[in-house]
Amino acid sequence: MVKLTATMLLKFMGADRDPVLLGSATDLSSFGFFQRSTVREMLIFVSRTVARKTAIGARQSVQHEEYLAHVYNRDGLVAVVFTDATYPARAGFCVANQVIDDFTAQDGDSWRRNTSDVETGNALLEAALQKYQDPTAADKLAKIQKDLDETKIILHKTIESVLDRGEKLDQVGRDASMRFSLIVKIDKPTNEQTSEEFSVRAPLSI
Repeated sequence: MVKLTATMLLKFMGADRDPVLLGSATDLSSFGFFQRSTVREMLIFVSRTVARKTAIGARQSVQHEEYLAHVYNRDGLVAVVFTDATYPARAGFCVANQVIDDFTAQDGDSWRRNTSDVETGNALLEAALQKYQDPTAADKLAKIQKDLDETKIILHKTIESVLDRGEKLDQVGRDASMRFSLIVKIDKPTNEQTSEEFSVRAPLSI
C-alpha cells in the first residue's frame, strides 16, 4: 500500500548547526506500540540531518531503509516528507511545498524567531498527513505549483551520503539508526537496493 509516513517542518540554521523543529506529524500505525517511539526518534533524527544538509532553494531525496525523505528548503523553512518507495516523488515534493505555503500563511515569518523546538506546525502537518495519503490528491497540487516543473533532484541512497566527506553520524544517530534498522528488518521485507549515490531527473511537470 502506498504510504505517507511523516511530515516535518524545521528552521534551517546552516550546514553546521542542527535545525529547529517547528512541527511534526507521523503515522506509525504499521509498527508495534513499543516500537513507535524509536521509529519517531529516528524520523526526527533523519529530518534534522537532511534538513541541515539541504541548502536554501534546494530539493533532494534521501533513502533510509525502505523510506524516502523528500526535502525542500525554501528561504530557510525546510519541509521533510517521508514516504515509502511507491509514493511518487513528484507528489512528495508537492506536499512539501504545500505545507510550507500553509505554514507561512498561518504564522507568517514568526518561525524565524524560534531558537528551540516548538509544536506550532503540528496540527497543520497532521491534517496534511491525512489529506495526502492518496498521492493523486498531492499530485493535483502540481497544477498550481509552477516552480516544480522539471526539477533536478539529488537522490541519496543512504543518509551517510548526505554528510560531508569525512563527517560521521554521532553516537546518538548511530544508535538510533541501528535500532530503527532492526525494527524494519523484523517488520518489513528486506530492502535489496545498493548504497550508491546518483542524480536523477524528476519529471515534475503535468
